[in-house]
Amino acid sequence: MTSTLSSSVAPTAYTPPVASAADTPLPAILGTYKRQAPLFVRGEGVYLFDDAGTRYLDFVAGIAVTSLGHGDAGVHQAMQEAMANGLLHTSNLYRTAPGEQLAQWLVDHSFASSVFFCNSGGEANEGAFKFARRWAKGTGQAAKHEIIAVRGSFHGRLPGTLAATDRPAYRLPFRPLMGGVRIVERDLTELAAVLNPETAAAVIVEPIQGEGGVRVLDPDFLRGVRRLTQERDVLLILDEIQCGLGRTGHLFAHEAVGIVPDMLTIAKPIANGLPMGAVLVTERVARAMQPGDHGTTFGGGPLLAHVAHHVVQRLADPALLQHVRETGAWFGAQLEAIGARTGAVRAVRGTGLMWGMDVHEPAAAVIARAFARGLLLVSAGEHTLRFLPPLVITREQLADGLAILEDALKG
Repeated sequence: MTSTLSSSVAPTAYTPPVASAADTPLPAILGTYKRQAPLFVRGEGVYLFDDAGTRYLDFVAGIAVTSLGHGDAGVHQAMQEAMANGLLHTSNLYRTAPGEQLAQWLVDHSFASSVFFCNSGGEANEGAFKFARRWAKGTGQAAKHEIIAVRGSFHGRLPGTLAATDRPAYRLPFRPLMGGVRIVERDLTELAAVLNPETAAAVIVEPIQGEGGVRVLDPDFLRGVRRLTQERDVLLILDEIQCGLGRTGHLFAHEAVGIVPDMLTIAKPIANGLPMGAVLVTERVARAMQPGDHGTTFGGGPLLAHVAHHVVQRLADPALLQHVRETGAWFGAQLEAIGARTGAVRAVRGTGLMWGMDVHEPAAAVIARAFARGLLLVSAGEHTLRFLPPLVITREQLADGLAILEDALKG
């Protein structure tokens, strides 16, 4: 709707709106989240404590971020080491050892030849889209630019990543979205029909769709996507921001499927709570990028990179990964058993320590009852509970949470 101001109408003094009973003071932090009370003031292992001293068992881990738990001694020591020499920031105009060491570690432990550091998962995916289009320009096909995502995806809330995110409620207020991005069904036939090698630059897929309901994509589908993209000279971006770095019991989720992407985006647990993300790329993508093509002021700074280097080595520990696989399998079986006993559950799915439970009533109601009993949960859709505990959690601690969950499901 547009409005005009006629020059023939004399201006009048501004009259503020009349306050109504619905008017309430605005919080100092912009209200983009419905934050729950109480006020958390301390973390210890798999627990958070509020300002009244109440303890909460954390099955959220900051949405798959604090994989080593809260207040971890090793992370704390790494932060102190990084701060000891006063080198917290230099910008990416200069070299620093921590960023180079972390990048080399990631290259040595993955398919990648180079790494780009940024500040979040959304930025990592946004960067990957730019890298794909920059690479596509070098193919000699002027129209090659399209990014293709699949149904159920969540890749971020920035302009490009929002266009690739299959959440209508997130998208609607911000239309028109960035062009050149489309979402297709999780179906190889449909993907093959739209994957035009003259226009498509990349396909982006989450091996496990976290926000999309904790849906573990079929390995045959993922292998089929890799085959199609290779046949048609289109890049494959795997988004492991939530499911990567040990969450499935493998360092990277795609390792269990046996495919290798052209780019991999990671973030959430990489620095156990400090803001960091990364894009891992193959040589052909790396060689397409030139100085000035992309940038970040803070990405890969010495403090975060030093801490992240400590964290990823811990997350790659074979003993921890075995713990995640074995404990995660037990946890999934317990969720199934709770569903059978309560009759309140429609489906359970997941792997490692990343699980979803579809419930008959709104997930928010179960989350609220669990919260009142001292268990933190998060949803992944209107009727889906999501379980993302710290990877260091014990079977006994999981059992405590499961008991609360079962009680909460009963009402």
